[in-house]
Amino acid sequence: MTRASGTQDGPVVLSKEGLPDWLGPVVRVVETVEPLQLSRFLPPENGAGRQSAVLILFGEGECGPELLLMERASSLRSHAGQPSFPGGALDPEDGDPQADGPLRAALREAEEETGLDPSGVQLFGVLPKLYIPVSGFVVTPVLGWWREPSPVDVVDPNETARVFTVPVADLTNPDNRATTVHPSGYRGPAFLVESALVWGFTAGIIDRLLHFSGWERPWDRGKQVPLDWRS
Repeated sequence: MTRASGTQDGPVVLSKEGLPDWLGPVVRVVETVEPLQLSRFLPPENGAGRQSAVLILFGEGECGPELLLMERASSLRSHAGQPSFPGGALDPEDGDPQADGPLRAALREAEEETGLDPSGVQLFGVLPKLYIPVSGFVVTPVLGWWREPSPVDVVDPNETARVFTVPVADLTNPDNRATTVHPSGYRGPAFLVESALVWGFTAGIIDRLLHFSGWERPWDRGKQVPLDWRS
C-alpha cells in the first residue's frame, strides 16, 4: 500500500494491489504506452526544462469513476485560467527527479492546491516524462487511486480558482468533445465539462488515456472551439 502521508518521511511507493477492476485498462496503459504515443513533445535531450509533476487522480463518485481537476487562477503567469491536474515544479525537498521526487511533488502540490489528504491516495503508476514547450516544464504524470476520499477545495485563491471532479462518463461522452483551434495554429483535443473547457496538455493526456484504455467513444473531430489569443 502506498505510504503517501508525510511525504518527507519514508518512501513513497507505487502499488497496484487492491485497485478497482475498472482501473485495469489504465494500469495496462501505464505498463505499455510509449512516450511518442502520448505526445510529440518530449523532454529536450540536453536535459533542459524545469522538472515538474502532476497528479492524475481517479476516484469513484456518485456518477461512477471520476477525475480530480482544478482551475488555475487567472492571475498566474503561465497557463492562467486553464483547468489542469493538480501539480507543479519539484522542490529540492522532493528528492531525486529521476527517482521518487515526482511522486512526492505530485502529492505535495495536490495537497497544497486542493487540500486533499495524501494518506488516502494510492499511487499506482507513472507515465513517461513529457514536455510543455510554452512554459519549459518537463512533466511526470503520476497516476493515483483515491482509495480514501477527503474533502477538497481551493486552498489559495491566488493559485487556484476552483477544484472539481469530472465523471469519466462525461469525458467519454461524444457531445462533450471538440477540437480546439488556437490562433498560433495549435490544434488539439478538448472537453467541455463542468462549465469548463479542458484543453492543452491536460486534455491531451486525458485524450490519450481514454484512447489507449479502450474507453474512447467515436466523436466528431470536426467540431471546433476557437481559443482566444490570450489563452
